[in-house]
Amino acid sequence: MYRILEIFPGLIAWLTIILIILGSWLAPAAAAIFIIAFDIYWLLKTMYLSLHLRATFKKMRENMAVDWIKKLNKLQKEWRDIRHLIILPMYKEPYAVVKESVEAIAASRYPNDKIILVIAIEERAGNEAKNTARRIETDFKNTFLAVLVTMHPQDLPNEIPGKGSNESWAAKRAQEFIDALPSGKNIPHENIIVSVFDADTQVPSGYLGILTYSFLTASHPQRSSFQPIPLFTNNIFQAPALGRIISFSSTFWHMMQQSRPEQLTTFSSHSMPFKALVEIGFWRRDIVSEDSQIFWQCFLHYDGDWRVIPLFYPVTMDANVTPTFWKTMKNIYLQQRRWAWGVENIPYAFSGFLKNPRIPPAAKRFWTIKKIEAFWSWSTNAILIFVLGWLPGFIGGSAFGTSMLSYNLPRITRLIMLLAMLGIVSSAVLSILLLPPKPAWFRPRHYLLYFFQWILMPFTFIIFGSIPALEAQTRLLLGGKWRLGFWATPKYR
Repeated sequence: MYRILEIFPGLIAWLTIILIILGSWLAPAAAAIFIIAFDIYWLLKTMYLSLHLRATFKKMRENMAVDWIKKLNKLQKEWRDIRHLIILPMYKEPYAVVKESVEAIAASRYPNDKIILVIAIEERAGNEAKNTARRIETDFKNTFLAVLVTMHPQDLPNEIPGKGSNESWAAKRAQEFIDALPSGKNIPHENIIVSVFDADTQVPSGYLGILTYSFLTASHPQRSSFQPIPLFTNNIFQAPALGRIISFSSTFWHMMQQSRPEQLTTFSSHSMPFKALVEIGFWRRDIVSEDSQIFWQCFLHYDGDWRVIPLFYPVTMDANVTPTFWKTMKNIYLQQRRWAWGVENIPYAFSGFLKNPRIPPAAKRFWTIKKIEAFWSWSTNAILIFVLGWLPGFIGGSAFGTSMLSYNLPRITRLIMLLAMLGIVSSAVLSILLLPPKPAWFRPRHYLLYFFQWILMPFTFIIFGSIPALEAQTRLLLGGKWRLGFWATPKYR
């Protein structure tokens, strides 16, 4: 059954593409009607999601203007009892990247003596990672409650090299440190919030404040994850136009999801109660997409009693940038493919649904439909709209070519795309508003460049959206040697 569930996402994606091609040839009228109906559905969905994008942007700006420590002081609960365990897993990231992230934590308005920082390095990363960790430990040893450096051994059994196995090793060492604290300084697990940040993640000054406030005011704080909005803007001015569009498109998707919390799962940098993390046995060590699968681990372990609370608050991360354009394009593709490998959550979650009768059937149905639709859309929608949508007119034969439907198909498709351009204009304006402080070389004319770069959006949807997603699903379908391992995105300054 697990293997069947691995095959399923790639199977329906390829069936969709093959059936549209065959339909455009053998039944062009039916294919044209389907394409028109699908284009209208896609337009309505785009309009619907754009409303969520605007709502999230408005609430995010409001939250960033709030003094969260002041709000915490008004709570009846004692927020100073809460400790933050922050894990920074790293591979070969430069010292400058990690230092910027730690400096942002240190500059947070949350008291530093309530923070335990863990620099989690990989043994296989060699002396470069060790030296970076030692420098961070030396620079910040008197800044936080504690700075721990952990080194994940290579080639442990039942593991794959990757972020999940490193995080699990680091969290276990942190638990040992916390549990060994002397009497009077001990910290109950239920008072600890653990955050896992990528090595390039920088938190704004209010992040730990809003996280603590959300934790203390949540209805089920010990059964909830907490998700910020990833803004890929740390080095956005160094990124080429295609890289900027992809970075902002990823941000916009996660902003839309914040306004749909019932569909929200964890991604990349996120936070959760330490007590729950210990109870489920930490992150799985044999998968690639540990950041999203931790949600499903908790969901299955607690019989469906798990949710993600949106923070409507950003953390900033790096755009994918390398010293050369083509290397950047390659790395963007590989990063998108790794994110799309989150499709491995489908067999894990759905097989868990089958095994656990205590999860409410309505929850199983909801998540089954949502996850299948999400991964199907990711791998097929851009191809259907921008490539296959024109196919009936080319291969539908002379009879269809002289029909009224053949005449109207490209015109209807163009009209729908023209209407969708309004959403692209909205995205262009929003991306400019989200830019960080401008470098000295930035001039007013650059705003035009940053605005009109969005005409490349359809291209990026196909090359860096559908195709890597389709490849990931195909690899899962084939299994064996085709399965993906973890790929660490290189960071540069």
